[in-house]
Amino acid sequence: MRSAIQVECYAGNRADERPVRFMLRGRAYEVRDIQDQWYSPEARWFRVRAGDGNFYVLRHDEQRDQWSLDAFRAPRTEVTP
Repeated sequence: MRSAIQVECYAGNRADERPVRFMLRGRAYEVRDIQDQWYSPEARWFRVRAGDGNFYVLRHDEQRDQWSLDAFRAPRTEVTP
């Protein structure tokens, strides 16, 4: 299930070119790195690493101009025997 979020974007050659910050459950997250991005006719996705070290997949529905959180993953930790 997708969670609605607020996203602030860099607008270069096009509006909402890439996310730079997003707000989720009242907390702001800085986008530190865009790991990947991909497209469909209806939407664009960005896999980002935020300032908290976690990874998020943000989806932008371009027709509705709505952002959502599609996935979340905490960074892998090394297990030491």
